[in-house]
Parts: sequence; C-alpha cells; structure tokens
Amino acid sequence: MSTSSLLNDAALYAQAHEVPWPRDPEAAPAPGQPPWGVHHDDPPPFNRLRGPVHARGPQAGVIRQHGEVIATWGEPDRADLTFSVAKSYLALLAGVAQGDGLLPDENAPVAERLPGICFDSAHNRPITWAHLLTQTSEWEGTSFGLPDTVDRWRKVAQDPRPAAGPKGGARPLQAPGTYWEYNDVRINQFALALLHLFGKPLPEVFLARILRPLGGGDGFAWRGYDDAWVDLPGAGRVQTVPGGTHWGAGVSISAHDQARIGQMVLDGGAFAGRQLVPKRWIERMAEPGPIAPFYGRLLWLNRDGKAFPGASPRAVFMVGAGGHYVWIDPELDAVVVLRWLDPAYAGLTMPRIAKALAAG
Repeated sequence: MSTSSLLNDAALYAQAHEVPWPRDPEAAPAPGQPPWGVHHDDPPPFNRLRGPVHARGPQAGVIRQHGEVIATWGEPDRADLTFSVAKSYLALLAGVAQGDGLLPDENAPVAERLPGICFDSAHNRPITWAHLLTQTSEWEGTSFGLPDTVDRWRKVAQDPRPAAGPKGGARPLQAPGTYWEYNDVRINQFALALLHLFGKPLPEVFLARILRPLGGGDGFAWRGYDDAWVDLPGAGRVQTVPGGTHWGAGVSISAHDQARIGQMVLDGGAFAGRQLVPKRWIERMAEPGPIAPFYGRLLWLNRDGKAFPGASPRAVFMVGAGGHYVWIDPELDAVVVLRWLDPAYAGLTMPRIAKALAAG
C-alpha cells in the first residue's frame, strides 16, 4: 500500500475509536458512558470543576513529516481543551525563562528566588526548579483550595508502576527529589512560580514567545480557576493558570498549533532561524529522570520502545487526559497530533501511523 493509503487507513481507525466521553461536558452521560473529565475520580469535596470548560470536537489528527503537513482529519483548526499537554508547555516556558536569564540555575531552590509563595517551609525549602520539572518535588501544601494530598497515590496510564495506594490517601512524604509522583496540584504550584518569575501572565508569554512566532495562536486560550487570582508586583491582579484541565480551565488550542509546537521541539527549539527555546533545554527535557526513567521534564519517554508502541525509543510525548497525544519522533522525522482518541486504542493506532511514516 502507498503511504497515503496507509495514512488514510490509520486516520479512519483513529476516528472509529473516539474517546467515549460526551462531547458536551454539561451533558449527562448515556447509560454505560463514562462522564466528561477526570475530576470525578477525586475524593469529595474536590471532585468538581473549579474553572471553565467547553464542548469539544470529534476525534482529530495532524501528521507532519520532514517539516510538512502530510495528513489531517477531524477538525484540526478547532481550539479544544488539551488537559495535561499543558504541562509540557510549562516546561517550554521554563526554557524561555532560562534563555532570558530569569532561571540561570534550575537546581537552585525556588525559595531563593521567590520567597513568600509557599516554598518557605522546612520541607518545601529544598525544592528546586528541576524537582518541579521532573515531578519529584514532593511539595506540600494547598494551592488555591486544592491540597497536594488530593493527588497523592495518583496512577496514570503511562506510569508503568502498579498502583500503590488509594487515590487521595495520605501517603507519607519523602524528601524532595527522592520520589516521583504525577501530581497536578504541584504542577499548578510550579505554574504559579513561573508566573512570579516572568512577572506577567503565562498565557501572554506563551503566545508572544512561542505560538505567534510559529505562525499560530488563533483561538488559543489558557484559562485559570475562577478563584486563582494573585496580586503580582508591577502587574496588578492577574490570574495564574493550571498545567492541565483536571479541575477545569487550562489550555484550549488547535491540533495544527500543537503540531507547530511539536515541530519546534523536534527542531531543537528553533523556527525559521530563530531560537525560541534554548536547544540544550529541549535536549534536557528528553533526558530520563534519575528516579523515573520513563519520564523526562514534563515529557513522557519511550526509551524501552514499549510505552508507546510503534514510536521509536527516541520519541517523546506530550500527553493529556481525554486521549490527547503529541508524538515527536526524531527517527521518523515526524510529529503526530492525536486528539480525543480513546486511550484504550492508542497502542493500536500508533503502530499504524508509524508503518505509514516509515514507508514515506
């Protein structure tokens, strides 16, 4: 079969396996249908949305290879919520900060630069920027009404380790840097730290420094929780944003823009002769963490070739709940964006795409 035929077949397969969530987050699920979102899995009273959400489009995709768009389907121009893909955007913003000289040493404690934003306790004071980037911070506290305990013992699909305790249980804390845990409250605290580091709203920085230079940004929004407002010196009252849509809000973005960002990462942080994110920072994002070799700096890895079947061992992934994948693969010289794909079928969809790309 030709490359175009293989890609068409892969796209049809993906479209036939759309995530079973309702398209309207306010719609009651049909019998046997899971509800919209992931907040339902949290213990009360934290199992509710705290920020705005909106209806989604159908399963969609964009594939780029050798720098060119070679396939699209669904509604690739629609700005949809992308859940924890936003975590990787925070890592890119941290890279911008380092390039600007705002983050000269990612191994320095956050409290040294930013006292007074809940990194000052005896337990939290050793937490470094690198700990936050690798999800090993063990930050303790409450961030805009959400205690970090609500996401302790969190188990996500890409984590190869077995579940070790009940979600939201009071897991004993470890020293910062010694334990890996996927914890959205700590990610939100990282976003707050970046807000103070830049001294301006993160959506504004992301749009100006990354999306607009890439030729994108139409329909883009990065919203915060309804009560997530802070007084920022020199900027007044601004909204801090979360690194996902666990409790609502988060990034709305098109599949084409996700592919543009993925292409920039594939190209070492550069676009059109301009270095948007330092190349060495991009390289470090893809390096295995010392505790969790399946995870880099807010990127999922595939070093064993098994975590994401079909992808090469050098591939990295931005992943979000609801079936969102940005697959960046140097060996295939490709970027693949999949939106609203049933995660149960991701491992069957990706090899189909990889076969088509290998034939191209």
